[in-house]
Amino acid sequence: MQEMSEDARLVDALGETAFRTMGALTGIAADAGLSLTQLRVLAILRDRRLRIGDLAEYLGLEKSTMTGLVARASAKGLLAREPNAEDARAVDVVLTPAGHDVARSLEAAIRYALLPLTDRLPAADRRALGALLERMLSYHL
Repeated sequence: MQEMSEDARLVDALGETAFRTMGALTGIAADAGLSLTQLRVLAILRDRRLRIGDLAEYLGLEKSTMTGLVARASAKGLLAREPNAEDARAVDVVLTPAGHDVARSLEAAIRYALLPLTDRLPAADRRALGALLERMLSYHL
């Protein structure tokens, strides 16, 4: 059997990590009565406000898809639309107080689900992994 190259091992590890992460996030979202995309929206908006078009672009969705998703989350009381401070024609999507509560609850559940992936690593390795992931992701924003 041929050994995997370093790049192949890295890609394999990234893929397996993504699969486990997505599985955990999908389950957490379902337990909260949300889709995975709605979970992502709540996570994104917990510390910012975005126009629907910008939110759609960030998530790689069509604006019409995002509009429907925002409408459904608004009907659940999780999101609201507010005037944009810089452009009177534009509308921002923001978390409601209930949306912030759900986002905090989801964040705790995500931490509980994902931290076991790294809990056997020494603290220095965990810090290094976090820094590497942040740097890697910053290249692709």
